[in-house]
Amino acid sequence: MSSVTDPRPPTGGAYPYRGRVTPDYSPESDRNPDPGEIVWAWVPFEEDDTVGKDRPLVVIGRGERPGQFVAFMLSSRDHAGDPGWIAVGTGSWDPERRQSWARVDRPLGIDDGGVRREGAVLTEERFLDLLVRARQERNGIEVD
Repeated sequence: MSSVTDPRPPTGGAYPYRGRVTPDYSPESDRNPDPGEIVWAWVPFEEDDTVGKDRPLVVIGRGERPGQFVAFMLSSRDHAGDPGWIAVGTGSWDPERRQSWARVDRPLGIDDGGVRREGAVLTEERFLDLLVRARQERNGIEVD
């Protein structure tokens, strides 16, 4: 991490996010992250934020700064019954079409330059389900 006041990794990627989120389902195939899209970016491990891995994220909205987005990481590991996760279905972001889960208890910020690639689009219905859950979660963000 670059510093205590600026939690973004120096090489780009995701970082812990707290603050207001403005959701707006607006996926657009334009090489920029947009709410409703699945994108890939470097995500630090919780136990050691100096290491991490490239992984899919679902963008849920815009953050407080220009060019800043808020996202939840995705996993294909089964998280049924885990209160910090919500099922989001299957999609082309996973070549094996496994059930995916979004981690709603760990919001991440990402800037335009921190996204490696756009991968797919979450359906609007799943996106709205995710927003309902994000509004219920006590995770440090306030979803408009």
